[in-house]
Amino acid sequence: MSDLRNLELRRLDLTLLLIFLGLLKYRKAARVAAEFGLTQSAISQALKRLRDIFGDELFLRRPHGLEPTTLALSLEAPILDAVETLRQVIGKPQGFNPLKASGVIRIAALDAEQAVLIPAFADRLHRAAPGLQMSILPLGRQDAVNALAEGLIDLAIGFIWSVPANILQQKLYDEDFRVAGLGHRFSAGAVTLEAYCEAPHILVSPGGDLRGIVDDTLAKLGRKRTIALALPSFLPALAAAAATDALVTLPSRIATTFAGRFGMEVVRPPLAVRTFTISMFWHARDDQAPRSLWLRSVLAEAATRGAMAGPPIRTGKA
Repeated sequence: MSDLRNLELRRLDLTLLLIFLGLLKYRKAARVAAEFGLTQSAISQALKRLRDIFGDELFLRRPHGLEPTTLALSLEAPILDAVETLRQVIGKPQGFNPLKASGVIRIAALDAEQAVLIPAFADRLHRAAPGLQMSILPLGRQDAVNALAEGLIDLAIGFIWSVPANILQQKLYDEDFRVAGLGHRFSAGAVTLEAYCEAPHILVSPGGDLRGIVDDTLAKLGRKRTIALALPSFLPALAAAAATDALVTLPSRIATTFAGRFGMEVVRPPLAVRTFTISMFWHARDDQAPRSLWLRSVLAEAATRGAMAGPPIRTGKA
């Protein structure tokens, strides 16, 4: 914004900047109008003024909403810095009062985290902020990152290999694997590699593939197993394994929490399968937002049922 002339700067006001940032976040004029208590006509007039000041369309109308131009995206960081500077000059941001809060919290999480983490999180949220509702979207990896970037969700939970620099993260816990099966499949509380490979297996595969990380690990050992059925979710996989007398290899928290409810026992795998980290993710724009800070603290507390939460990672890399 350093190349703006004084005349153009005089035509800007804080409301215009806030509307600009709102359009970048939500990509829908109606959502921004509701956020600021304005009419859609007022948002349209503000966008017209912004286009005139910057000499660019800024936002292109598409079937799914407004698509920012290259210039609009390049203006996000300096305008956000300017607004944050003003907030610091005027005073500290208003704190978040959970007891008086209302609205919907939207979280992206797949079935493992839905089963082992969301119940504790929802319980804490309901007790601390009874006016808030929570909606869980079954979005994984890139879909979750895209939803954060578009402002469609508040947080994402799960395992993501890599994220862009504007997506921040905090470790919740490390996860490894267990094998669940009917008791006769195990001897002395364990399963041999030979017995493991000979047994039929249920594979959890959201994409419908018939091969997973365990099969890649077995291949390195010159071994393989038989996949009898692939299912997209863990709890149906446990039910199917119990009904068909198959084995199912799944994250330890799912296995130890739910396998017993299907009459199954749980043992460690007879081979070393890599561990992975479950984290929560949020957009950099919300990093210091009081509501987001509070939500993240509640989620980290809920995660301590299984493991201690780690410190925030600011690199943007998973």
